Amino acid sequence: MFRDDLLSGQRILITGGGTGLGKAMGRRFLELGGQLMICGRRSEVLEETAAGFEAEFPGRTVWQTCDLRDPDQVAALVAACWDRLGGLDVLVNNAAGNFAAKSETLSHRAFDAVVNIVLHGTAYVTLETGKRWIAEGRPGRVLSIVTSYAWTGSAYVLPSATAKAGILAMTRSLAVEWGPKGISLNAIAPGPFPTEGAWSRLIPNERIDRLWHDKIPLRRFGAHRELTDLASYLIAEGSGYINGEVVTIDGGEWLSGAGQFNILSELTDAEWADWRKKAQG
Repeated sequence: MFRDDLLSGQRILITGGGTGLGKAMGRRFLELGGQLMICGRRSEVLEETAAGFEAEFPGRTVWQTCDLRDPDQVAALVAACWDRLGGLDVLVNNAAGNFAAKSETLSHRAFDAVVNIVLHGTAYVTLETGKRWIAEGRPGRVLSIVTSYAWTGSAYVLPSATAKAGILAMTRSLAVEWGPKGISLNAIAPGPFPTEGAWSRLIPNERIDRLWHDKIPLRRFGAHRELTDLASYLIAEGSGYINGEVVTIDGGEWLSGAGQFNILSELTDAEWADWRKKAQG
């Protein structure tokens, strides 16, 4: 779909870049010529991922541990991007935490565990990076991973819904404030893209897996390549006039649940025919 050099010369920081969708995006960015800094809390994971990238794409990946909940660690991370990569062109806010629970059972610690990483950490790294771009008079791009329940809300993932809604508001706010400075901010709202870590925390059994699968109009989950190609486009030069937008990639999932009469998709052809006869008298 893309030229092999689409992201040549682009220096990209991916938070949560050692596993899951962050790792998948990193690999795709490397295939397209980018340079990476990946960060996360577990050094062994980052080291393993970076070693794999290095074997395929020598000399274009560095890593650093960072707890995004700590503003001092975030400042050190961004400083390391300038020291080791010579600066940044793109920030991808991917780091996340989530689990399913009845909201009345949540403690303040459980709520904070998600919100501090997802919302506070994302804000810290975005502001720290933006300050440097603005001080140097340089353009930049921020791409944040949110979710459709950032605007619809969702039961049983209250901390995540709250945090993702905050990231979306941040994206739209800074798109206007920083746009005149050459800094654009956009977001992707993925539907279900199975990853080992997220699936084990959010899908309790095969029955729920099947129910989720079947409520998606395309009747399938997303493939990582579909998301990574979208992310590549949104950080590439060709998407430069897109600012403050959230692009949904979920097979029509959220729309399926939004329409008041979408439940009629459960009718069989025979039931439709019987209903039509009754309506006609």
